[in-house]
Amino acid sequence: MTTNTTLEPLFTSFTLGNLTLKNRTVMAPMTRNMSPNGVPGVDVAAYYRRRAENNVGLIITEGTVIQHADSSNQKNVPFFYGEEALRGWANVVSEVHAVGGKIIPQIWHMGARGNVNEYSESEIAAIIEAFAQAAADAKRIGFDGIELHGAHGYLIDQFFWEQTNQRTDRYGGSLIARTRFAQEVIQACRRAVGPDFPIVLRISQWKGVDYKAKLVTTPDELKQFLQPLADAGVDIFHCSTRRFWEPEFEGSDLNLAGWVKQLTGKPTITVGSIGLDGDVTTLFAEGKGANTAGIEGLLPRLAKEEFDLVAIGRALLVDPAWAAKVSSGRTDELIPFNPEALKTLY
Repeated sequence: MTTNTTLEPLFTSFTLGNLTLKNRTVMAPMTRNMSPNGVPGVDVAAYYRRRAENNVGLIITEGTVIQHADSSNQKNVPFFYGEEALRGWANVVSEVHAVGGKIIPQIWHMGARGNVNEYSESEIAAIIEAFAQAAADAKRIGFDGIELHGAHGYLIDQFFWEQTNQRTDRYGGSLIARTRFAQEVIQACRRAVGPDFPIVLRISQWKGVDYKAKLVTTPDELKQFLQPLADAGVDIFHCSTRRFWEPEFEGSDLNLAGWVKQLTGKPTITVGSIGLDGDVTTLFAEGKGANTAGIEGLLPRLAKEEFDLVAIGRALLVDPAWAAKVSSGRTDELIPFNPEALKTLY
């Protein structure tokens, strides 16, 4: 069993500007499809409150869609626009803050109709404005920051990835040029929220349609990719991998979050099968569950400051008390991940 002494790196505070978290645990964003007509209800507020009152340092909500015709392709995904939906989110914030938690929404656009070449520059400008409006609304209703979803083959990542972005205008071409859309989204959001409101950007190499996909293949390419995004105003990079312990490049043990922190100097969040013995693709591809697993391999890397924060997904999805149990040494009480539990999330 992990001792409280060795757990110290995970349960120390973290401060970035005006944001202070009581510990390094983060609830990873996980789509639930439980907001009828796009409106998060009291059950959604209770769901997030339970994680906050059980010692999660930062909650990142499930993906919430901006106001654009293509932004959602799934039923009952929550909106981040409209009076009713925003009122629901304000209640979520209130419930989380009431128990001392911190929470940011993940703001996303699920992707272009076919590929990003279909969007005119005027439509791109409208999408950017919709992201900025969502950011402004997040600040207005009391969230502690925002996360922009730039991973897994969704819209921002479709601009990043050469296979889905073959535009010949200023939004396509070289690796750096393919970051232009994200740069403009980040810059617009920064203008909307001011200098002190945290902006997190989630990135990944893998895509929902291709787990072996790569945006970059070397540290030099990664640096070229990251610098324009950091310069645009990203405060924290959330680096999505399937298995946090896997090296990103040959010749180094650093994972993606480790490399991103080293190359940009920005804080990073690591994620990928933390607390479980199987990665998320076994759920998507095979409908499999996963047993609980220790986090001993995580703690030394966090202590060495390879990354700053640790996002927990499926383990926290099925067990709202995961962080409280781990921090108090009650690992024998942790709940394994069972896909059937997705039908009765609480």
